[in-house]
Order: sequence, then C-alpha cells, then structure tokens
Amino acid sequence: MSNLLELKHVTKDYGSFKLEDVSFTLPGGTILGLIGENGAGKSTTIKCILNLVHQDSGSIRIFGQDNSGSNWREDIGLVLDESTFHDLLRGEDVGKILSKSYKHWDADLFARYLKQFDLPGGKEIKTYSKGMKTKLSIAAALSHHPRLLLLDEATSGLDPVVRDEILDEFLTFIQDEDHAILISSHITSDLEKAADYITYLHRGRVALQGGKDELLESYGRLVCTKAQLDGVDRGFVVGTRSSQFQCEALIQKRCDFQRIYPGLTVDPVTLEEIMVFTVRGDAK
Repeated sequence: MSNLLELKHVTKDYGSFKLEDVSFTLPGGTILGLIGENGAGKSTTIKCILNLVHQDSGSIRIFGQDNSGSNWREDIGLVLDESTFHDLLRGEDVGKILSKSYKHWDADLFARYLKQFDLPGGKEIKTYSKGMKTKLSIAAALSHHPRLLLLDEATSGLDPVVRDEILDEFLTFIQDEDHAILISSHITSDLEKAADYITYLHRGRVALQGGKDELLESYGRLVCTKAQLDGVDRGFVVGTRSSQFQCEALIQKRCDFQRIYPGLTVDPVTLEEIMVFTVRGDAK
C-alpha cells in the first residue's frame, strides 16, 4: 500500500500565523482526518498541498511526485466548504463545462451522481440548498475519476442525514486502494465514523497524530477530585479542566494509567474531547 500524499516538515510563515513543521502521510485505500479549531492551519495545509501557496521549507509529494509540477492535477478532486459554481448555472451545465477541463471526464458517471444525490440537473444552482450544492461539488469532483480527494470543511453546516450519505460515498471511493481521501474538518463525529488516520493541528503545529482507533484507545477522560488529580503522575496528564466540584483530565497511555491507578476510573474519549482539552484545558 503506497502513499498517495506525503508531507515532510512543511512550514509556511505569514508573520501573523505560522504553519510549522507539519508532517504526515496518506496511504492508498484510507481516509485521513485533518482536524483542528478554526485558524489552526488546516486550509493553509491544503493550499500548500495544491501549491496555491508555496511552503517556506519542507517537501510535499503527491503520487510520488514533487507537488511543484502539474502532472498530478488531473488526478485530484477538490471540494470546498462553499460551492465554486455560479448560481445561474444549472446542475447539468456543470458537467458540460467540466467536460472541457478534464481529459477523463465521465458524463455518464456525472449523470448517475445527479440521480443518486437527487439533484435536479435542469434547475439553477441558486435554487439548491447547501447540502445539494455540496453534493453537486462532490459529484463533479468524482466524475473525472480522481485518485485523491481533498475536502476542506466540505461537510460543515450540513444536516446529519446528508453527511451520512456523503460519508458512505467516500467509503465506497476508497475501496480501491489506489484511492485516498484527506478530509479537513472540525466535525469530529464524522471522522470517528470514517477516518483511518487523524492529524490534529493546533496553532499551526501537529499536536498529535496516528491511527484513529489507536488514538481513541490510548487517551481517556479522568473525572476526579483535586486531591486525586494532585496524586497523579503529571506525565499522564495532557490537559485539565477544573470546576468548583470536580476536576477533569485528558489522560494519555490509558492502559498504563489504569494499571498504576486502579482506583480511578478513566472513561473513553472522543476526538472532540481531545480537541477541547487541548484548546481550552489548562496547560500541563
């Protein structure tokens, strides 16, 4: 299983914001969730991947090629959080326009997606809901047979039913191990359903990364008194939140913690809780 995307020590300094030393890989047949709060550097990372902005240092390889070239562009499908198609176009017009832009445009596949997603091809896009516009963008991205899908907050603002339908389509897409998906999102519940790997950006740096299941297994949430927390080895504590009545802590190396502190209960944790403890929790 080869890597379709590789970032090594990517840095981009805007002065007011710095993407710093970001590294991750995306193997074929998998979905990587790029998570983080707004302004954490997710969109900057995607712009660097697409060479829309050039990184100051580090390297990016797509399909084994340096991203400074252009041979890979035909094999990339891009979906943004806002539709890039003019409101006065009809859904079916999108297919006609894109057929002139992509060598491998599949008109039959696009028509099939319009039907599958219940998109009225004869109506103007301005009449579409946000969910319909997103599904149109995904249909367009898939209909030129890309190997790699890049989605920048594409599912934000969609209702759960639409998001679930889209996630099912993504899982079908990666059944071919020559395909992969990078999803930038702060809706972590979607990624818990679909992602194989997680890279968490916080203030422009990688706060943690790894296999999704391994991360969720490794971390846990401890609820205890202040006295109990004071007795815990701080090497286990990633972040804490305190109230008048209790303390909460994000614990790493959960199995080791429970072996050393059998009297304390550590609950399973979600990706969202990991983010909240990192962003809002007290520094260790």
